Formats: sequence, C-alpha cells, structure tokens
Amino acid sequence: MSTPVTDRRPPTAAGPKAPRRTPPTPRTHRWVAVRERAAAAGFMAPAVLLVTLFLLAPFVWTIHRGFFSDTRTSPFSWFDNYALFASDPALARSIQNTLMWVVGTVALPFVLGLAIACMTNAGRFSRLARLCVVLPYALSGSAVAVVWNFMLTTDGAVNQVLTGMGLDSLAQGWLLTWPGNTVVMILANAWQATGVAVILFLVGLQSIPPETLEAGALDGADGRQQFWHIVLPQLRPVSIIVIGMSLVNGLKSFDLIWVLTQGGPGRATETLAVSMYNETFLELRPGAGAAIAVVLTVIVLAASWLYLRRQLDVKGE
Repeated sequence: MSTPVTDRRPPTAAGPKAPRRTPPTPRTHRWVAVRERAAAAGFMAPAVLLVTLFLLAPFVWTIHRGFFSDTRTSPFSWFDNYALFASDPALARSIQNTLMWVVGTVALPFVLGLAIACMTNAGRFSRLARLCVVLPYALSGSAVAVVWNFMLTTDGAVNQVLTGMGLDSLAQGWLLTWPGNTVVMILANAWQATGVAVILFLVGLQSIPPETLEAGALDGADGRQQFWHIVLPQLRPVSIIVIGMSLVNGLKSFDLIWVLTQGGPGRATETLAVSMYNETFLELRPGAGAAIAVVLTVIVLAASWLYLRRQLDVKGE
C-alpha cells in the first residue's frame, strides 16, 4: 500500500527584505566626476606649480626682456635685439657653428653608436668593448673638456705623439684656428655622446626577434641585406630617440665649448648657447642675451617637433 507523498519542505521564514539600491541620479554622477577631477587636480598641482615657477615664468620673462634695450634712455626697443642676428658678425658665426654642431652631434653618435652596437652585440670581448665606449658617457661635459684640453693644446698629448712619430708637419694648434677648432670639439662631444647611443641600439638589437633573421637567411639574404631590410627598420623607434636626443644636445651645447675655448679665439667658436651667456653675463647686455635665448628655444622646439612629427607620422603611430 503506497503512502502519499507530501511536501516536506520547511516553510520559508519571513524576514526583513533587503533594501533596494536606488540607481544613481545624474546629479550623483556629476558630483562623483567633480570629486575625481578635484582629486586629480590636487595630485597634479605641485608639479604644475614647479613647472610654472621654474620653466614657464622665466621663459615669459625672457620673452619680455628681449624687447627692451640695455640703456636707460630708450628702454623699449621693439625688435632691435633680434636685428642683431643680421648686423652682428659674431652672431652670424654663432649660427654657423650651431649648424655645424647639429650636423656633427647627430651624425657621429648615430653612425658610431650603431656600428659599435652591431659589432659588440655578440662576441668574446663584447662586454669589455662596450664598457670602454660607454664609460665616457658617465663623465660630465666639463670633465670631458679637461681631458681633451690636455690632448689638444699646443704642447698637448696629440702634438707630442705626432712629434715623436716624426710627423711634426701635422702638429698644430688644434684649438686656435677655425673651423678646425669647432671640428675637434665636435669629435670630443661625439666621444662622450656615443655611449648612450650604443646602449640604446643594443637594447633595440636584443629586442629583434631572431625568427626574422632566420627567415631572411632562408630567403637567401646575406648579412648586408639583412641589416638594411630587417635589422634597420626594426631599429626605427630607437633611431628616433637617438637622433632626437642628439639634435637637442647639439643645439644647446655649452659646457664643453666654454671649458675648451670660452668661445674663442675672439668669438670664433661660439654657438648660440655660448653667445647667450656671453651677451648676458660678460657683455652685460641682458636684452640681447634674452633675444638669443628666445631664438634658440624656438629653434630647439621647432626642430624637435618637425622631426618627431615626420618620423611618427610615417606609419601613423
């Protein structure tokens, strides 16, 4: 005889219902957004304040000072300080030297850094070679200038070596005649600046997938073809950084030039950075120095922006 099946589930206990969550109103959304923006502004405020005090405010004051002369009779001079670029032969030579520095400080570190990085990427003595090349980068510009001053003076190491080898005709005052003095200072700068280019190119070389090189070898590409069509295109991001850094450093070169020649003999080796210092602090013409500073800043920003825009827009990056 079958027993009836009864529902033995315990009765649900009646308890307090959970409170319903009311959806946020548009006013609540606005309040949260305002609070988040205020917090972000609070975190950014110290950095913005420091940049304003130490970068923007001095730059605005420099622009303002460039429109005033250094005489008490006619303080406001409009563009007279900027007209010195067309009338002062020393500033014309300074622009010429600056262009030489830009070409030398961009080309030499790039070519030498890439070549040394490729040669020392794998080898028995690669670490020692890289250390010897990178070590000068740890020195300051003034220390590099002291070392090269010891070598390039009239009775310096270079002339003594040439005399000892019987090459007296090649011995000369390396820092006394233009443009040779500018060229040897560019070489001294390249001796120091090549180190950071080597480091960056080594990072780029070690990030190249070996499968791409193996695929190129299977397709019959030799070493030169692999370098031009596989390695160099993949080093493009690193190349942009190296050239951009070298471009800015070449435009604002100062310490090495000042320690080696102080812009001399006369004012033959001045760049725009050295001319700015000379006009402001030695000739006591802050108006002319401010005009040179503004022109140099505009050149640095324009050159960097044009270069980076052209490089980064090639593939829409």
